[in-house]
Amino acid sequence: MSEPIDVVAAVIEHDGLFLACRRAPHKAAAGRWEFPGGKVEPGESAEQALVREIGEELGIRILPESHLTTDVTGPVRLICLRARLDGEIPQASTDHDELRWVAREDLAVLEWADADLPAVRMLASPAHWSASRRCHA
Repeated sequence: MSEPIDVVAAVIEHDGLFLACRRAPHKAAAGRWEFPGGKVEPGESAEQALVREIGEELGIRILPESHLTTDVTGPVRLICLRARLDGEIPQASTDHDELRWVAREDLAVLEWADADLPAVRMLASPAHWSASRRCHA
């Protein structure tokens, strides 16, 4: 069995909403939602890969802050990192046909890509929400 491919995803929260991106029709898992990101290249840390990928995909700068989840789904090891915007709000994506800012309580309503589901479940969990609010109060 081969080693899974490391992929990073940015869980960006801004004004109490999370950035969700819908995969474009020409991409694998088209029409499903995900946190933006991409493959970790050899020699890169997860944080370096995330900054690079978000710059390429969304044309913006972010600041990775903390680890949220790491889960293996099929051939992918998805490393979700919390991140914050460092400047502009993204307007478009090279990999997605829609960007949407979603309230925590509405995250579970979207049809997410399988690899993103563990992070979505964690974020949508009432227990995680109250703990997060206590930490950021």
